[in-house]
Amino acid sequence: MKVTEIMTKDVETCTTDTPIQAVAIQMLNLDVGSIPVVDNNDGKLVGIITDRDIVTRGIAAQFALDTPVGQIISSDLVTGTPDMDVEDAATLMSEHQIRRLPICEDEKLVGIVALGDVAVKDQSDEHAGEAIEDISKPAEPNE
Repeated sequence: MKVTEIMTKDVETCTTDTPIQAVAIQMLNLDVGSIPVVDNNDGKLVGIITDRDIVTRGIAAQFALDTPVGQIISSDLVTGTPDMDVEDAATLMSEHQIRRLPICEDEKLVGIVALGDVAVKDQSDEHAGEAIEDISKPAEPNE
């Protein structure tokens, strides 16, 4: 099965100049924990902003709420392609410890696959189970 069969296609995005508070409100209204960030000029995917980014890189670092999210986004992106198998997506998510995999074509966002999408796809799929297990490992505190 290909990721295009399970991915969310109409993904809400923001741009690098969207204020932190506006993205937080967008997350609240959509009931999501992350928003892909696209370039203001060409619409190419440049990063992803998570609720954790807002707290740890924004609020904890004392950025103002009108600070553009481009200053705090996660830009070290791991992405998939529309022709990728779901099992390969699950493996990639597991290897990189990520819960959401943006799906891109020509550097433009065409969808997103969440860990839950992979798990629901086929509950007996061993790749989905392994991905969930690997990604859900508890964090260990820094010493």
